[in-house]
Amino acid sequence: MTDTQRRGRRIMMTPGERDAYLGEQRTCRVATLSPDGAPHVGALWFVWDGGSLWLYSITRSLRWSQLRGDARVAVVVDDGEGYGELRGVELTGRAEFVGEAPRTGEPCPELVEPERLFPVKYFGMTEMPHDGRHAWLRLTPETITSWDFRKLADLA
Repeated sequence: MTDTQRRGRRIMMTPGERDAYLGEQRTCRVATLSPDGAPHVGALWFVWDGGSLWLYSITRSLRWSQLRGDARVAVVVDDGEGYGELRGVELTGRAEFVGEAPRTGEPCPELVEPERLFPVKYFGMTEMPHDGRHAWLRLTPETITSWDFRKLADLA
């Protein structure tokens, strides 16, 4: 193992740190692919339930149509200004469409938890508002990579 690999392991977030981080952050960047392979990146709000990242997307967006053709997705959640403050998580896998599209609030057991978390996080409400334009995507990651450069101070 190289020194770079050892350092990478030491700055990884623990599962508990990662879950707390994803619970507090508000915006992610979602990368999708066009039919010709060109990437598209856009920002979205999300919630993390401890196993899946839930994305609430406009159903008439380029992201939505690209995921209909190719479900592969990469998502980055990160923050920090100075080098020693950088933290983040990258999740990759395949997006799944969950519930009706657009979402109107029809009963869907899979959406109970994200629709409990989302309105509290973003609107300070307990009921999920449905605007007839958004629907849910679930990313149950195949890979997760994390970093917390604040840990570098401990490695010096």
